[in-house]
Parts: sequence; C-alpha cells; structure tokens
Amino acid sequence: MTLVRGYFTVDEVRGAEAELFTRVADGVPMRRAAYGLAEVVAAELRERTGGVAGRSVTLLVGSGDNGGDALFAGSMLRRRGVAVSAILLSPERAHAKGLAALRRSGGRVRTDLGTPDLVVDGIVGISGRGPLRPRAAELVAAVEVPIVAADLPSGVDPNTGAVDGPAVRADVTVTFGARKPVHALAAPWCGRIELVPIGLRLPEPSLVALDPAGVGADWPVPGAHDDKYTQGVVGICAGSAAYPGAAVLCTGGAVAATSGMVRYIGTGSAQVLEHAPEIVAAETVATSGRVQAWVYGPGAGTDSAARDRLAEVLATDLPVLVDADGLTLLAAEPRLVTGRRAPTVLTPHAGEFARLTGHEPGPDRVAAVRALADEWQLTVLLKGRATLVASPGHPVLVNEAGGSWAATAGAGDVLSGVLGALLAAGREPAWAAAAAARVHALAANLAAHAHDGGAPISATPLLHHIRPAIATLRAQTGA
Repeated sequence: MTLVRGYFTVDEVRGAEAELFTRVADGVPMRRAAYGLAEVVAAELRERTGGVAGRSVTLLVGSGDNGGDALFAGSMLRRRGVAVSAILLSPERAHAKGLAALRRSGGRVRTDLGTPDLVVDGIVGISGRGPLRPRAAELVAAVEVPIVAADLPSGVDPNTGAVDGPAVRADVTVTFGARKPVHALAAPWCGRIELVPIGLRLPEPSLVALDPAGVGADWPVPGAHDDKYTQGVVGICAGSAAYPGAAVLCTGGAVAATSGMVRYIGTGSAQVLEHAPEIVAAETVATSGRVQAWVYGPGAGTDSAARDRLAEVLATDLPVLVDADGLTLLAAEPRLVTGRRAPTVLTPHAGEFARLTGHEPGPDRVAAVRALADEWQLTVLLKGRATLVASPGHPVLVNEAGGSWAATAGAGDVLSGVLGALLAAGREPAWAAAAAARVHALAANLAAHAHDGGAPISATPLLHHIRPAIATLRAQTGA
C-alpha cells in the first residue's frame, strides 16, 4: 500500500527533458511550463486580491529557459488583463521568443519593481548555482509582496537545498515536470509546491518521500488473531540517574506507537512505571525476557557499564536502534556495530553524525547520509527538519516535517521509542525509520497547534500526540 513521491536530480531531469524533446515540437515543453506557471499565478492573485484582471505582476527575468518560462507566462497573464512588467537582469541574454511574446501581448520592460501585487522569480533555473548576484539580491530584498518561483527559488541549490548567500524565499514554487531535491530539502525557501506536468518520462528516483496516507495504511495495528507478543515486543535500554526523563519519553513513545509490549532495562524503573504501569521492567538485558527488537541509548550513559550493555544488545541477532549516548559509544568503538548482520538503525543529529564520521554532514546531506549507510552497511536516520533515511542499495527516504516544532529536548527520545516499536513489529528498517519520522513530525505539529496560532512545545505534549498523529494518518485511508 505504501506510495512514494520522487524527487529528481538536475541530471535526471535533464536526461528526461532531452528524451522529451525527441517526442514533441520545439517550444512545446516551455509553453506547457509557462501555461502552468500562469495558472498558478492567476490563482494566487484571485486568492490574495480577489481578482485577476486589473492586477499587477512584475517578472524578475534571468537568462536562459527559466527566464523564458516567466516571460511566456507573463504574456499569458497579460492576455487575461494583468498588467505585466519584466525586469531583465541580463538583457542581452534574455529569452528572445519569450520577450517577444511578452511585448506582443502588451507587457513592458522596466528597471524598477514598481508596485506589483505579486512577483514572479524567473532569475535562474535548475542549472543555476550559488547565491543571487548583487543586482538580483537587491531587487529580491526590496520585494514586499508574495513571490511565486519558477521551478525553484533562485539562489537555492537544486540538488542539495543549500543556501550560502542571498536567495529568494518564495511563497509558492511551481516546479516543471518533476519535483527536485530542493523542494524537500529546502522547503522553507520554497513555500507551497505546485507541480506542472510537462510530459517527462522519469527514471526511478534516488530520493523519495513516503506518502502519508500510505504510512497510515501500513502502520501495524492488531488483527483478529494478534496478541501482545505477535504485535511486537520492544526492549528499551535508556535513562540514568542524570537523565531519568529520557527513559520515560523513550518508553512512552514505544507504548504510544502501539507496541504489543514494552520491556524496560535501566535505572529509571520507578519513573517509567509511574508514567506507564503497563511496561515490564527488568534490571539486566539477560533477565528482560523475550523481545523482537532493541532500542539503546537515550540518556543511557557512556561509562564502561553502558558500553558493555550496548555490546550485549548488539551481540543479539535482533534489530537494534542506537541513539544518543549509544552513538557516542559507537563513535569511540565502531567495531561494535560494523559487520553486524542483523538490522541496525542509527539515529544521529548533525553533531552525532560528525562524531561518527569525523566531519559534518555538509551542504549535501543526502550524499553524506548515503555514504555512512554504505560504509557501515546499516540504516541511518539523519535528523533535521528534512529527516533523511539511508539504507544500502535503496533510495534515500526524506521526510519534510512541515515545521521545526520537534526541535526540543527529549523529542529524539520519543522518536526512538516509536521507531523501536515498528522494528519490533517486523517492519523493514528504512520504512520504519521514515514512517516513525512522519508520525513524529505530525505529532509535533498537532501539539504545537493544539491551541490557536501554534506555540513552541516540549517533548511531553509531543509524546501525547503520537496516537492522534497515527489516527490522523490512518483516517486518510478510511481505516
């Protein structure tokens, strides 16, 4: 049932465009793109100002095809009664046919923004790299109305989403033919994404996102013949005298994710049982009883006893998730996990990733997480607003959270518990990681907007919204 949405690199899109040009007449793809762009701009004008005719739009036009898309779209808007002006940032390299079409329709060229109702960013397309040049940056900084970006916000890297200087922050991005990595990796710069089909035949994507409704449909729920053991029993080693809350949050995440049973091993039994008496506590891994997967690390400590407990868990033939303090231990002793045959998931944030690898993820987070997964032959979930999940031999999965509400202490402990429950239920590690990230992000958004307007949250309300988040996703499927 799980569906995916693909994101395609510049090279993949260029290859598909080259194939398209062999099947359609010259100029057809650009006119399809321009028509779609004009439709979105018109809809935005109608929504924001109450009409289309009589409104004003300024085009920021660079060289090449992206500028051509904007100019042709401007000519179409002009025929609908919109006052359209274009600022040519490279007049000598402006798209000749697009500029001619704009002028024939009554559009004009100007050197200042004027007082538009909306601005279209057609400065650079997917071939562009680096920040905006000074003149473009000056114009963009002066814009005080909504911006609709053609294909991607100019100044944002199309493949990595990196921003290293002045860039457009769009309210809406109209992408042509395919979504690009930038649309997931730099979502705050893109605004709402609108896809305009232009007839591309695309390859299998190397970056994908799980469909939320598919996550809901595939989420493990008890069937007619299930019991607490068949639903999955997860063992959790978390918490310490210094961090008892980590144990509460991690076990709570597993319980909320509808694990059949949660077994807890650690020094926080009193606090854990106070919050969730259904959890079964033990003092050691050896006496914990049967489990189908292990979670190790949140607040668990980094002393020799913690190291030995991690080694004991990793020595099993069960799926293991390692987080937080467990990652610190692995950074010092990678041999504990490299070469392990059973499914293994690491869940670092950027700082933990740097400790594991000796370097920051850098601007190309997709390449970085894929490299670690391939080198260590396991699944890696790299946390962030756009969470990435890499597993050897598979596309990288991305979950764009839609906000940064989960950027709060303890939120990662909840995520580990949810993911551990999915591993115990027998779900494949990469899917489990991406699905857990989807539910976790939605729970954070629900918690933040439990009151009007949205407000910062802590990990506890996030935890309390895990089950509503699962229910929300399942409701999308009619389950």
